[in-house]
Amino acid sequence: MTPGPYSLNLRHLRALSAIVERGNMSAAAQAVNLSQPALTQGLAKLERQLGTILFDRRSDGVSATAAGLALAERATAAFAHLTTATRGAARRTGRGFALPEMLMTASQLQAFLALADAGSFAAAAVATGVSQPALHRAVRDLEQICGVAIAERRGRGVVLTAAGRRLARGVRLAAREIGAGIAELGSDQQAGRMAIGAMPLSRALLLPRAIAAFVGSTPRAVIDVAEGSWRELVEPLRDGIIDLMVGALRDEPPPGLEQRALFEDRLVIIARVGHPLAAIVEPTLDDFAEYGWVVGQVDTPLRAQWDTLFAGRPAPAAPIECGSVMVIRGVLRDTDLLTLLSPDQVALEVAGGLLTTIGRPLAHGVRTIGITTRIGWRPTAAQARFIALLEQFARPGPLSGSAG
Repeated sequence: MTPGPYSLNLRHLRALSAIVERGNMSAAAQAVNLSQPALTQGLAKLERQLGTILFDRRSDGVSATAAGLALAERATAAFAHLTTATRGAARRTGRGFALPEMLMTASQLQAFLALADAGSFAAAAVATGVSQPALHRAVRDLEQICGVAIAERRGRGVVLTAAGRRLARGVRLAAREIGAGIAELGSDQQAGRMAIGAMPLSRALLLPRAIAAFVGSTPRAVIDVAEGSWRELVEPLRDGIIDLMVGALRDEPPPGLEQRALFEDRLVIIARVGHPLAAIVEPTLDDFAEYGWVVGQVDTPLRAQWDTLFAGRPAPAAPIECGSVMVIRGVLRDTDLLTLLSPDQVALEVAGGLLTTIGRPLAHGVRTIGITTRIGWRPTAAQARFIALLEQFARPGPLSGSAG
């Protein structure tokens, strides 16, 4: 059975880079403040848990295998996330330890993450099988190590403080790195778990095609798809809950995130079949202004495109602000309202004779569709394979997810 990220001993993971750098167990043990026998036993246990050899033993020292080098690099990145999450806490409060990330244990981090996800000690106990007193103790120990409060009681539940939210993000991101390192050690490099944030347009054609191709060629991989708007998905991406987002890109990526364009999508005006404007080859803005609209919510790219369409003139009535394509499609079928959407998002309804495009695609209605990830994120082999499939299906062609 593949071990979880926090089923491994953090001190032993932290020691990997020291062993790589020094090539000697005695020197590495001294660097990480462990005895040589303890480090030797810990390394042997780590290799048993992972089912792979991390270091080749020689008479004059040790040398890292390819697996050892890869895991050491992932472990270093994981501890960097923990360092960032706890940086300066002791200095600001005058309490705690100067290097709290060096003292945290895997069981403490696992308990805290369960509490952060569940919202109460009772629910976290049910989710983990760990007793509530043990969870309380783990969280209190973390607070003492960090020198700040990380969780506060609110009624029957618990909410994280600002320091707790920072710590939870660091703990999740560290778990993602360690989990990726474990996945890379397996015999099947395409296995593992991946979490994808799916924005509205990506759910129409591009993402389903890429997922279908991926699971067909990578049957041992598991994909979690979280649907939502950009606003709903950006913080889970930062927190490490999801690995990447697919959908409309922003003009400038938010701090800590980077974007990769896949294709440009040209918007069209959509209405029900039989709409009065459907018979007009080239409707004018005056024609469009006579009808009500379903528009995107404020500060979304779709809403900005609609505002641009009617810039410099009175905007028509927009009685519905909605980000759900499913709701929009249902409303359009039963009214004379208009909306802006990608052709991909209503391709099935258009093919089925329920909805139709009005006029030509908008000359200015272009959105860039792509992938958003955390800066510094390094995909596993399976994740890189999935991104390659997204790029493949985004290319123009008969099987493309592109709208033009």
